[in-house]
Amino acid sequence: MTHKYHFYLIFPNIFNFKGGIQVYSKFLLQALQNIYIEADYDVFLKYDKPNLRQQENLQFLSLTKFHYFGDLPRLLQTILFATKIIIMAIIERPTVVISTHVNYAIACYILKLFTGIPYWVVAHGLEVWDIKNNAIKLALGNADKIICVSNYTRQRLLQYKNIDAEKIVILTNTFDANKFKINPKPNYLLKRYNLTDKQPVILTVTRLGRMAKYKGYDQMLYALLKVRLHIANVHFILVGKGDDIPRIQALVSNLNLQNCVTIAGFVPDEELCDYYNLCDVFALPSKGEGFGIVYLEALACGKPVLAGKQDGSIEPLAEGELGCLVDPDNVEEIADNLIQILQGNYYNSVIYQPEYLQQKTIETFDFSQFCKSLAKIVDAYLVTI
Repeated sequence: MTHKYHFYLIFPNIFNFKGGIQVYSKFLLQALQNIYIEADYDVFLKYDKPNLRQQENLQFLSLTKFHYFGDLPRLLQTILFATKIIIMAIIERPTVVISTHVNYAIACYILKLFTGIPYWVVAHGLEVWDIKNNAIKLALGNADKIICVSNYTRQRLLQYKNIDAEKIVILTNTFDANKFKINPKPNYLLKRYNLTDKQPVILTVTRLGRMAKYKGYDQMLYALLKVRLHIANVHFILVGKGDDIPRIQALVSNLNLQNCVTIAGFVPDEELCDYYNLCDVFALPSKGEGFGIVYLEALACGKPVLAGKQDGSIEPLAEGELGCLVDPDNVEEIADNLIQILQGNYYNSVIYQPEYLQQKTIETFDFSQFCKSLAKIVDAYLVTI
């Protein structure tokens, strides 16, 4: 008789926020359920509320048990979140516990001390690059497996002496290739923003939070000052939500860029592909990406992509083979490369081959590849326990 696996999955949330960790968590759950259809699943969601699942209309196995803590006051939320996971696991003895945020590794470590139940931790980017909390370091070091979303993050983790390199595996971010296609510029967006079909458009899609300035949107605004001198009718669209928008709006005014910058704010999922197709170049010169799913989405839409070269952004761009990598702190370099790309004379002609960009991105990062890679990791581990 085949052993029935039982997965405990600990996520921040997957329904009410679309950050990188949330998107990765959703794909991880969907992939596991594609591979292990007969397994049991308990999913613990610290910040989600029960009603949000219906709004998202995501498809999961019918017997999946979701545990929500988003309605609770913050302190009580943290206590009950960890307590319920530990008590339920002591009773149910799941096969493995998988946390997609390093902060939850402490509860997993405590659980392992009491029961021996193995746990995995997913390492994304900034949250594991320079850990100060010794308890988190201890919990990460005692994890049975650490899944890194990029080789860059893996290399950063190797700086910690208490982490065994043999435990670290790489499972890169993925995307849904069915949602991101090559299409003409959508007329309704051209009309919405009063743009012409031939007008050069630069697009950035990112979180616009006060703690997210490392994303490089300030540098984009300063670079735009020079880009405008060479391409007078260029337009920059900044997509995203967050508490930094008032400061960004003030900066746009101070730089006198109101006529060529649109802060679009939140964009619904069903429109996101259209925004990629609206642009002539996607630019996110970040220096804090663990990987960067938005690069995959832009490439799948066949767009030239500009990214920073100091973090995990280099991996979706195949070390620069599929896009343009710049010093994210060098405004002049960002501007010069944007000008070259938009004028059609960037040295790497591959960025002007939409079908090739799409094909290469799908071959490496499509969800089906993610499932295959995950199956190898999980199968290799489960036979040892």
